[in-house]
Amino acid sequence: MKLTIRAGAVIKSGPERELIDDYIGRASGLARNLGISAIEEQQIDLRSKKTRKDESLAIIGEAKPGQITIYMDERGKALSSRQIAQQIARWRDDGQSECVFLIGPPDGFDKETVPPRAIIWQMGKPVWPHKLLRIMLCEQIYRAFSILAGTPYHRD
Repeated sequence: MKLTIRAGAVIKSGPERELIDDYIGRASGLARNLGISAIEEQQIDLRSKKTRKDESLAIIGEAKPGQITIYMDERGKALSSRQIAQQIARWRDDGQSECVFLIGPPDGFDKETVPPRAIIWQMGKPVWPHKLLRIMLCEQIYRAFSILAGTPYHRD
C-alpha cells in the first residue's frame, strides 16, 4: 500500500518544511517492513483557484481504484494514535492500494465536494493552522508506523 498526503498550499522552506520532511523520512524508514511501499507528499498550489469548490477539487483529485481517502477536517472523528495505526494496518491487510490523506483549503472543503459517506478525521478539537496540521499528520503517521513496528517511540 502507498500512503499519500495531499495538501493545499506549497511549503518550500523553513521550520515547517524541515519537520514535515523529518517525519516523512522517519516513517519511510519503517514503511517497507510494514508493507507500505511509499510515502509521498503532494503539495497543491491553490493560488490560481478562484473558489473554495475549485480549491477543494484540486486537492481531492481523481480517486483511483483501491484508494482509501481520508478528509482531515475539524468536524471529523478523533482517533487515538493506536486507532490510527490499527486502521492503517487494516486497510493494508485488506489489500487497499493507496491511502490518501487530504488537508483542505484554508476555509475547509466545499461541502458539495465531500461525498456523503466520506471518511473524515480530525486532529483534536482546536482548529489548527494548515501548516501545523500537516506537521501533526506526518508525525502521527510516523507514530502509527512506530506502533506497528513495535518500536519504543510511542509510550502508553
